[in-house]
Amino acid sequence: MTWKNTLARYGSLSITLHWLMVVLLIAVYTCTELRSHFDRGTAGRLLSGQFHYMFGLTIFALVWLRLLARGLGVTPRITPAPPRWQRRLAWLMHMALYALMIAMPVLGWLTLSGEGKAIPFWGLQMPPLMAPDKELAAQIEDWHIQIGEWGYWLIGLHTLAGLAHHYLKRDDTLSRMLPRRR
Repeated sequence: MTWKNTLARYGSLSITLHWLMVVLLIAVYTCTELRSHFDRGTAGRLLSGQFHYMFGLTIFALVWLRLLARGLGVTPRITPAPPRWQRRLAWLMHMALYALMIAMPVLGWLTLSGEGKAIPFWGLQMPPLMAPDKELAAQIEDWHIQIGEWGYWLIGLHTLAGLAHHYLKRDDTLSRMLPRRR
């Protein structure tokens, strides 16, 4: 398999980044859910928060590589071709997912910056994006939480659409993004 996309299927770079992002998004949301099971100030809560930040910033770094690969390559055709309204809806869904993967880490980074907290990133400390301002940080955190809840729906709809194309429409939408079996 080539690393570049072809008109028939996605290349190994796109496939790897897609499924790595899936794993990272699951990890981010899992850390969010786990964090609520620990009392404030406990090591478990702190650790799940730090991993949440690091996974989120990893998504932020990788989404730019995904967008570059998307911009430089071709998009494989779906066989049989879906109607125009479905292609437009799919494009909107993808743009919403990219916006989620960009906005959420930035909002999280701004929240930590505004709270005057360290921004951990795999052994590094990222610079703050703004001066400490607890009131603004609380507002940004509210946005982060709200958009994060929308993320559950976006990701769920994206997953359901892929499965519906595969099992109900029986087109190659999903199989273009699956790793090849040997």
